[in-house]
Amino acid sequence: MTEEQTLPPDENALIAERRGKLAALRGQGVAFPNDCVRKHYARDLQDAYEDADRWTSEALDATGRRISVAGRLMAKRVMGKAAFAQIQDMTGGLQLFLQSNTLGGTYDAFKGWDVGDIVGAEGSLMRTRTGELSIKVDALRLLTKSLRPLPDKWHGLSDVEQRYRQRYVDLIVNPESREVFLKRSRIVSAIRGWLDARRFLEVETPMMHYIAGGATARPFTTHHNALDLDLYLRVAPELYLKRLVVGGLERVYEINRNFRNEGVSTRHNPEFTMLELYEAYATYHEVMDLTETMIRDVARDTVGVDEIEWDGNTIDLGSVFRRWKLEEAVRERNPEISAADCRDREALAAHCARLKIHVKPGYGWGKLLLEIFEKTVEGDLIQPTFITHYPVEVSPLARESDTEPGITDRFELFIGSKEIANGFSELNDPEDQAARFRAQVEAKEGGDDEAMHYDADYIRALEVGLPPTGGLGVGIDRLVMLLTGSTSIRDVLLFPYMRPEQP
Repeated sequence: MTEEQTLPPDENALIAERRGKLAALRGQGVAFPNDCVRKHYARDLQDAYEDADRWTSEALDATGRRISVAGRLMAKRVMGKAAFAQIQDMTGGLQLFLQSNTLGGTYDAFKGWDVGDIVGAEGSLMRTRTGELSIKVDALRLLTKSLRPLPDKWHGLSDVEQRYRQRYVDLIVNPESREVFLKRSRIVSAIRGWLDARRFLEVETPMMHYIAGGATARPFTTHHNALDLDLYLRVAPELYLKRLVVGGLERVYEINRNFRNEGVSTRHNPEFTMLELYEAYATYHEVMDLTETMIRDVARDTVGVDEIEWDGNTIDLGSVFRRWKLEEAVRERNPEISAADCRDREALAAHCARLKIHVKPGYGWGKLLLEIFEKTVEGDLIQPTFITHYPVEVSPLARESDTEPGITDRFELFIGSKEIANGFSELNDPEDQAARFRAQVEAKEGGDDEAMHYDADYIRALEVGLPPTGGLGVGIDRLVMLLTGSTSIRDVLLFPYMRPEQP
């Protein structure tokens, strides 16, 4: 069965009609010309001549300026020997004014063109009686014949799954979707500029690893045929970036893709974009300061405000972010847990049973404490909050506290009940790191698919000497969700993961 046979009959007929028009174009010569050079953009013209009192039709005509534009035909209105058309380019929309006595046979051909076609137009600027800036066209060409009709302009592309599968149509007909991705680009650029101004060096590290490391997550596997070698798509760039700090690149960052073989939800996608950075001679306290300032500055630069509406809540990025110890947060929301209970595996396991949290035999008190936190606290962390002092058990790469055994110098930032960032003072003791890798290997052998492998070369790098270092990872997709008010990660990914479309 062909795709056309699965379409609604009316849409099928429209496609057939457009194919007929394309066949006629082919018979006339070049159907898809490639010699159009656009010289002007809609938004630039609108901005330059927005003052209608100053730029009247007479004043526009007096400039003698010749305009060359191109874009997708979004609307057309033919009125006998004159017509109006609306085109859309990457910057916005612009109106065309067409006349039969100027365009001759091209005008007659234009009447048969369809919304969705891509056209090129040349002419002079004018203003209509309603004051709208327009181009009085004296040359018009059909550049690309669209074979599929765009969604009805009043309803847009309203089916959510169809929007994700056909993002190319979504971007054409939904201005709010297009604005999200323009803003995403500005956010990433603002982060780069912010870090570059502070002497951080952007680097690129491998995305295929011999050993899956840098985070506790299940990796994707692939195979290199020439070397007959199994490889992992990276779950995090952390261990490579810290090797660079060992090598003397004391402030580094990378913005790139990570891949984790996990479920799909409004917060998770199997491939996602992360910012990771490392700064020598900084502790997790300095990294928290950096994180807070960077997010606030980027928000002001790209959104222009400190207060963001997100998922029904007003998020205040202008106030000081709260800093709250993990144990304190758990005890406040679970008053039946005492300070002593926080280190007592049996007491925590009993509390997990009351909360109906599944407990695996290998879980220690640190993992159980984190499970209780995720169940009872995380969902209420609406305003920006740094949760600090995570157990060693759930922080295999973080430095252990000098004053609190079993606890690391680590934080996670939560906004709108979502984890936005994770950072810590890096573990730079090679013997301690080797012991933790061995513990991870034991956990993996015990059935933990997300546990890390033993990375002998990384231990060798630590033996060369990693200076005291602070590290940070920020989920770019979730940060974009926050700054655009999007409630699903799929709304900020141009091509989110989807199950294959069924015929």
